[in-house]
Amino acid sequence: MSKRIFVLLVLLMSMSLVGIIFVQAYYIKDSVKNERERFTFNVKKTLSYVSNAIEKKELDTYFKKYQNLVNANKQLDSVAVSQLFIYQQNNNTKETLIYKSGILEENYKLSSSLFDIGLDSLTIKNIIGNSKAEIYNNVDISDKDVDNAPIVNLIHGYLSEAQQNSFEKSFKALSKRLPVYKRVSEKQISDLLSKKLKEDNIDIDYQFAIYSNGLATKVRSEDFEKNEETTFSVPIFYDENNQTNYKLLVNFPDDNKFILSSIIGMILLSVIFTSIIIIAYSSALYQLVKQRKISQIKTDFINNMTHEFKTPIATINLALDAIRNPKIIDDKDKVLRYLGMIKEENKRMHAQVENVLRISKLEKNELNISKDRVKLHDLIEEAITHVELIVEDRKGSIKTFLEAEKSSVLANETHFTNVIVNILDNAIKYSPEAPQIEVYTENIGTNIILKIKDHGSGMSKAAQKRVFEKFYREHTGNIHNVKGHGLGLAYVKRIVDDHQGHIKVESEKDKGSTFIIKLPLIT
Repeated sequence: MSKRIFVLLVLLMSMSLVGIIFVQAYYIKDSVKNERERFTFNVKKTLSYVSNAIEKKELDTYFKKYQNLVNANKQLDSVAVSQLFIYQQNNNTKETLIYKSGILEENYKLSSSLFDIGLDSLTIKNIIGNSKAEIYNNVDISDKDVDNAPIVNLIHGYLSEAQQNSFEKSFKALSKRLPVYKRVSEKQISDLLSKKLKEDNIDIDYQFAIYSNGLATKVRSEDFEKNEETTFSVPIFYDENNQTNYKLLVNFPDDNKFILSSIIGMILLSVIFTSIIIIAYSSALYQLVKQRKISQIKTDFINNMTHEFKTPIATINLALDAIRNPKIIDDKDKVLRYLGMIKEENKRMHAQVENVLRISKLEKNELNISKDRVKLHDLIEEAITHVELIVEDRKGSIKTFLEAEKSSVLANETHFTNVIVNILDNAIKYSPEAPQIEVYTENIGTNIILKIKDHGSGMSKAAQKRVFEKFYREHTGNIHNVKGHGLGLAYVKRIVDDHQGHIKVESEKDKGSTFIIKLPLIT
């Protein structure tokens, strides 16, 4: 896959993921907004209902008291009747029109218990009006008893509904002077609110209060706090002019939780599915990057292996051609020399193939690593013997500072010797000048620490993080002065891990590297 196609795929996938997340967020936000609007509508509807119910209950209560007082005191202090009669007869049509209009005025003196306004008694004047038009055909006016008709009609016009409407206006004019706490109780408000809110499936805690001209009254719940942004309000106790100074206020401390609880299932599902998409996308992207990196590493590995095998194969071919030369084949010394070169180059290729096979077996857990009690110092000295001739040939040196008093570890002698050899070989390869290598051991607690330090080219911070990865080699541009294929240190890491140990590297560019291995001691 080309780099351009890879970048395009990543870009398209990222845009799709961002689009999905944006749509989900917008949908959730819109759902929350709709739920809040529905909640607001229901609360305002409830407040209007409570306000009207309180006013109606107060009016009905006092009207019943008024009716009871009137019925209990039938004696009228005074009565005044005013009557108007209009008679008109049309001789042509034989129709007689009788228009009657009357006013009945009744005066009562009642107990002041009706309104608690500090008076001993109340004088109530009740004025009842009635009018009526009657048309008769072919009837003589003298046949009608017009004298008694108005009084009868007035008595029939004494309607309770009309009386209640008249009483309502008068009551509102008087009751607005009463303190609000005498007109309604906290329990009455609480009961009405609870009942109506539950009907609208709003079952959360609330606080309420009645304010007059923006100031709190005695009618309020204990924990009420006014907040202009979250408090709902509705006018209450209108007067005879349909005006009021009172407002019923309600707020809900847990309204956000209630609103979210109604859509929490949808939000959780949305978050879960979006998270799955994000995880799947991240995994796919990681696999793409990993596969691309592996492909690149394999390409580098093939190139390195080709480069590593090319020289030995060329050397072997040249040696064989030389041996076939008639002038050389009879020269025993030269033949032996060329055969030795062929053997060394063959061993070199065999060692590289063994490294590849060893790593493959380690990954498949097919490499049988049996462990015995060994002394780490003995393994170090054995490993040094494998590379000391190469170091001497390059005019270098290996110095040992084996200061650990205890060095017994549980290890596989062959594999752990190879570990130390690989690190020493690495130190030699990455020392441009004569290699100067130092080997240290020390005891820390129940562990033994092995340090192998060189003064070579060192490595960058980025290389230190990946130096133990399979096939990884630090890029050196077009310079191929260091041979290898990035398997030695990967093998080292796997073996150390298998021995319950730990390995790390400390390095600085152009100042050398130090490999540090920590292994548990055995008693």
